[in-house]
Amino acid sequence: MGVYLIGVGGSGAKCIEGVIQLAAVGLFTEEPIKVLFVDADETNGNLERSRNSLKTYQRCYELTAEGDKQECPWMKTKIESFDLWSPFAEQSLNKTIKTFFQYNTIKQNQPALGNLFDVLYTKEEQDAELDVGFRGRPAIGSAVMSQVDLNRLEQEPWGSFIKQIQADTGSGKIPKILLCGSIFGGTGASGLPTIARLIANKLNAVNVRARVQIGCLFLLPYFGFAAPPGEDPDGVYARSEQFLLNTEAALRYYLTQGKEIFDTVYLLGSQNLSRVNFSIGKNSQRNEPHFVELYGALAVRHFLFQPPSEPGTVVLVSRESIGRLTWNDLPDREQVKADLINAARFAFSWLSGIAPELEKAKTQGFGRFGNLAPWLTKFYSNGRGNLPDFNDPNQQNAIAIVSYWCKGFLWWLYYLHQAEGEVVELFNVKAWENLNGELKGEELPNLAIRDNRDRTRQSQDTPARLKNNLDPKRLKAPNQGTIGLARALYILCRL
Repeated sequence: MGVYLIGVGGSGAKCIEGVIQLAAVGLFTEEPIKVLFVDADETNGNLERSRNSLKTYQRCYELTAEGDKQECPWMKTKIESFDLWSPFAEQSLNKTIKTFFQYNTIKQNQPALGNLFDVLYTKEEQDAELDVGFRGRPAIGSAVMSQVDLNRLEQEPWGSFIKQIQADTGSGKIPKILLCGSIFGGTGASGLPTIARLIANKLNAVNVRARVQIGCLFLLPYFGFAAPPGEDPDGVYARSEQFLLNTEAALRYYLTQGKEIFDTVYLLGSQNLSRVNFSIGKNSQRNEPHFVELYGALAVRHFLFQPPSEPGTVVLVSRESIGRLTWNDLPDREQVKADLINAARFAFSWLSGIAPELEKAKTQGFGRFGNLAPWLTKFYSNGRGNLPDFNDPNQQNAIAIVSYWCKGFLWWLYYLHQAEGEVVELFNVKAWENLNGELKGEELPNLAIRDNRDRTRQSQDTPARLKNNLDPKRLKAPNQGTIGLARALYILCRL
């Protein structure tokens, strides 16, 4: 099974960010996931954060690549990337729809067509710079995205994308392609259906469409914003008050047109719209993670593992209480809960207890500090033994990579709990609300809400006990140095 995930626009990128986090905790298989970002706004803040999350993930994955994934599921899935495709990648200046379609030439040579262009797009829309995205205007985005020419396979990354799918089908695999993005904005609403249709047409042309499953994940409105005072009321930018109207119109389109393209459709949203900062695009468009994106990542997982086998099947997921989210509200609750708690406990233990002591060993000297932290000498040497040298730059670099991932993962979990108008009861995230400060290791037994352990087990769940039980001999290789230490801790943190 080849797995291809296309994130269209900022919301699509945030869904990929969620998939990256769930892949890190072992909720996907060892089958590689291949991701492609699509966005006209190449400096979009949401896109940038997702790409950075992917880079951190890939650096961690490289450290653990040789480990037994059954023994330690952390970083189990290889994630490959086609990176970013932008319709304006070959156009450095004047990124307007007017320039893109060579309006002046059309107007001169084909006046009727030029007049139609004037009817479809206002002067403000024609002149709006689109390097910030499609400004909440699907009509602009659809026109631009439709210029993707999948018949020119030399056009990257689409050439590699189609060729890999053909190779999968040739080897007997059933590739799965899932596109994700918002249905209510500009880039996702316009790019997702357009690109999906182009892919389906191309796969038909090369006679493999019947052996490929195509799904989509549409995000319905779940956040809103207001333009700041002084912003041009007639300006070309997204307006959250139009999101529901856009959604209603888009759903009507998919009701009649989407059946021809998609084998499976997921719809996710929230009636409580979280407020985010107004932004027309670029780096300032950087919305914090939202729990809807956790559901989005779980929908990707559902599409890969257990999509509906009958056409027209409707799968519903809902919550027990409006405005409240608990472990009981998540699909595949037992496994999802266990794996997320495992990873959260690992990240918290690393940042609160392990990383600070590794830093002290670096500043005070390995030999001196090793006497105070016996666990340290089980994984490292001072350069004279068989174990990896603690001061080796590669070991220190690995420590930094693991710490960086831990911070990013806890940060993502923290913001899943901050959705406005919602009470999210998965973790006691106050324990790590200040990730740049000193985390209190004694909070370890209290991190998960609805922890069913009895008081005796909870009282024995201490950072000191974890450190005392760290033992490379209980692990298969690699069980030494930084990666051996991280893997040993990860396994011990499982409840």
